[in-house]
Amino acid sequence: MWQHLRTTSLFVVIAALFGMSGSAQSARDVPYDHVHLAVPDPDKAAEWYTRNLDGQAGENPGRVMFEPFTGKRPLPVQLIFLRSADAKPSEGSVIDSIGFSVADVAAKTKALEAAGAKVVAPGVVVDPWGTKIELVNDVPGRGFHHVTLKVPDPDATLRWFTTNFGGARTKMSGRDAVRYERTYLAVIKGDAMAPSQGRSIDHLGFGPRNMNGEAAALKAQGVTFTAEPSPMPNQFGHRTAYVEAPGGIRIELVEHATCTWGRAP
Repeated sequence: MWQHLRTTSLFVVIAALFGMSGSAQSARDVPYDHVHLAVPDPDKAAEWYTRNLDGQAGENPGRVMFEPFTGKRPLPVQLIFLRSADAKPSEGSVIDSIGFSVADVAAKTKALEAAGAKVVAPGVVVDPWGTKIELVNDVPGRGFHHVTLKVPDPDATLRWFTTNFGGARTKMSGRDAVRYERTYLAVIKGDAMAPSQGRSIDHLGFGPRNMNGEAAALKAQGVTFTAEPSPMPNQFGHRTAYVEAPGGIRIELVEHATCTWGRAP
């Protein structure tokens, strides 16, 4: 009997510890999927990122990934380029910048400047179409690394993302962040920032495996849908929807439904 009580007590303690360690993380982790960049010429922009930041052709035309698709999950994070003649720069927007991990930040900064980017600070450039890029040296990770958000209340934004999309609260280069696999959402203080729609970084993307279930869960949390889930897959085999985080952070949900990537285990 005493052995049974000791075993039961140990189980309760372990369960409590596990519950505490996961308290900052949702039970429903949603994979990070993409960043949408608005540019006048998608082909030219995709070629620039492929050539200068070691990208490779992504899942569909106009997409660039920075790690190979292995046939298994997690799926590579992609940049998606869509045509826009009048998108404003990311500076001043709630989605401030994207980040890449490189072996030599100073050398890559010079190389990007030679390729047409504007240097605005050590390790920070603006691409030819207005997107701010931050360079870090994060070993062993290389390639696409993070997105930086500028919001009035960083802690509330971090809690919004962990509540609705999971991830783990952490630090990234001294900044508060949420980590999704190899991708960080870093969140810093910024007042009177413009909504992301219509900016060069138009929106973020998450990739639920079950669109209907994820949509129901988000609606139960009071999340605003600006476009309901599409009933059928599009020409790429994806079902999509749009939601909005506080402060005007536009987010696309993409279920890789009937495409090759969607069949990955």
